Amino acid sequence: MSSNDGSSDRVREVKVIAPINIALVKYWGKRNEDLMLPLNDSISLSINDMCAKTRVRIGASVKKDSVSINGSNVCLSKHPGFLRCFKEVRRLIRKRSIISETAGKSEKHDYFSKFEVVSETNFPIEAGLASSAAGFAAIAYGLGQIYQLNISDIIRVARMGSGSACRSILSGLVHWKAGTAEDGTDCICETVFPEDYWPTLRSLILVTSHGTKKVSSSNGMQSTVKTSKLLQARMDIVPEQITKLRNAFRDRNFEQLAKVIMSDSGQLHALCMDTMPSLRYLNDNSWYLMQLIHALNRHCKDTKVAYTFDAGPNCCLFLESVNVPLILAAVNKYCKLPSDLIGM
Repeated sequence: MSSNDGSSDRVREVKVIAPINIALVKYWGKRNEDLMLPLNDSISLSINDMCAKTRVRIGASVKKDSVSINGSNVCLSKHPGFLRCFKEVRRLIRKRSIISETAGKSEKHDYFSKFEVVSETNFPIEAGLASSAAGFAAIAYGLGQIYQLNISDIIRVARMGSGSACRSILSGLVHWKAGTAEDGTDCICETVFPEDYWPTLRSLILVTSHGTKKVSSSNGMQSTVKTSKLLQARMDIVPEQITKLRNAFRDRNFEQLAKVIMSDSGQLHALCMDTMPSLRYLNDNSWYLMQLIHALNRHCKDTKVAYTFDAGPNCCLFLESVNVPLILAAVNKYCKLPSDLIGM
């Protein structure tokens, strides 16, 4: 996460670059929709090469809240995450104003200001590549810089936009803890290991579709919570998955890491299929890639590469740097994808 602050008396502007993050143990479903509190813990890695470059601006010339993504204006009434995000920032500013007044301090708190957001991404949006995570993390961090919010408040603002966005505020291996408090005070993020802890670990993003998914993650989660009979079993398994993944990462044990990543990806999509009506986020190329990865690992008689799919058809591979040429060669030979490799 990086920012550049260009401010003046009338206009304050911050430019932010925020990465997507790929969940290795995923969250699916919320225990509180209003506060955006997840049912289960999750853990992720950021993919710095895939990012949202965002400019956040406030000032007298900004007359209304607005968001533009890749040159297209967003209808805020159809995308409530932006409204929640902006509302939370204003709530925090108002709260700080009340505290200052109570303490007898005189401070200017412009919680009536409007926000202008202009964002460009180098990856397809609403296609299962955690685009909302990068976008809302950038907005939260930008507004946090303008209003000098602390990191806990910035994480909360990001979460109110899109749950997974809070993981993109921090770097490295990030653990998002669901917590149990009704007000969400113990729903926090922490960096478990810094981004340079495992320097030989690589990721490859394979795009099987640029299309927008028919059912958003948010709507899909709500349907799963209401209808899936497997959801409780999944929640019971997650703590063990988190522990196994943290230990594998600590030991830089790729084989164990791969087992957790792939099994957790399968569990997510099993939940989706158990939802009524079923949620089919994967496409034929997604299934083919899974078969290819398992075939490669069997051929090598070793676990060389692992896949994971978020709520979409696009694939994220994890592997050691020494195996990148081998896997790239296999992908280029056996896969016919619209736009194979995005970043690594």
